[in-house]
Amino acid sequence: MCGGWLTRGLFTAMLACWTVWAVSAGEKKMDKKKGMEKTAIVLASFGTTYPKAIKAITNIESRVKKAFPGAEVRIAFTSNIIRKIWMKRASDAKFLAEYPGLKRFVTVKTPLATIADLQNEGYKNIIVQPTHIYAGEEFSDTRTMVAALNMIKTIKPRFTPFHKLLLGRPALGKPGISPDYHEDIAKAVKTLAGDVDMARKENASLVYMGHGNEYYSTGIYAEFEKAMRKAYPDVKIYVGTVEGYPSLGDVVERLKHAKPARVLLKPMMIVAGDHANNDMAGDEPDSWKSEIEKLGVKVFPKLEGLGENDQWADIFVEHIKDVAGKNGLKL
Repeated sequence: MCGGWLTRGLFTAMLACWTVWAVSAGEKKMDKKKGMEKTAIVLASFGTTYPKAIKAITNIESRVKKAFPGAEVRIAFTSNIIRKIWMKRASDAKFLAEYPGLKRFVTVKTPLATIADLQNEGYKNIIVQPTHIYAGEEFSDTRTMVAALNMIKTIKPRFTPFHKLLLGRPALGKPGISPDYHEDIAKAVKTLAGDVDMARKENASLVYMGHGNEYYSTGIYAEFEKAMRKAYPDVKIYVGTVEGYPSLGDVVERLKHAKPARVLLKPMMIVAGDHANNDMAGDEPDSWKSEIEKLGVKVFPKLEGLGENDQWADIFVEHIKDVAGKNGLKL
C-alpha cells in the first residue's frame, strides 16, 4: 500500500517537473519565434530641408502606419546634404521652438544606419521602401546597399542579421518582367485626376516639373506624360525635368507651339521643397515660372508635393504589400 502511494507521489512530482520544463521550453520557443517575426519598414526618402514640405513625407508615413499597424515604421533620408542641415538644427533653439513637431528629424539617419538600429533592436524582418519617383540614381544606390547586406552570412545560421531584408520598388516601378512598370505608371496616372480637374477649372494646361537625373535615363518622364495625355485627353499635359530629358527648354518649345493662355505648374516630386519653391515657382528670371511667363502665359504654381496626395502615398503601401507577399512575409 505504501509502495503504491510512493509510486504515485513520484509520478506526480515527475509530471510536475516535466510540465514546468515543457512550458518553459515552449515560452522560449515562442519568444524566439516572436523575435523572428518582428517586422519593420524603412521609408527611404531623398528628404527635404523645408519645414512646410516635410508633411508630404509624414503623410506617407501615416498611410503606411495605418496600413501596417503591427510593423515599426521609420523614416530615413538618402541625401547627405539634407541630413547635415537637419543635424545642425539640433543646436538651433530658435528653429526647434518654431517647429517643435519636427524635432525628431534632427536625428534622421541614412537607410543603412536605420537598418542597423533596427537589427540591433531585434528586428529580423525589414522592408526598405523607397519613396523615389523612378528607378534612378538614389534607388540604384539603395538597391546596392540592400543587396550587400543580404550577402552577410554567419557560421551559425541563427546569428545571420536578417531573416528577410527586402526592397520595395519606386512609384513608377523598375526595369524587369514582373511587376510590369507600365502598370505602375497607369496606377500613378490615376492618382493625379485631382490635378487634371484643377487645370480644367482654371482652363489651363498642366505642366509638371520632375527632378530627373544627369546620369540615369529620364525617358520614363516622357512615357509618363504620354500616359497622362492618353488618360486625360481634354487637358494639355507636359512633363519636364530639372536634370535630364525632357528639360525646361523642351517644355518651353512645345508651349510656344501650343500657345496656352494659362498654365498650372506643379512639382512632380514627393515634396514641394527647394526645387519647387525656387527652380519651379521662384521669381528668378531662369525659374520655370519666369521662363513660361516670358511666352505671355499666365502661370499658377501649386506648391504641393506628391506625398501630400493620399492616393499617391498609397502607391507605396501597395508596393510594400507586393514585396512582402512575393517573399512570404506576413504584415
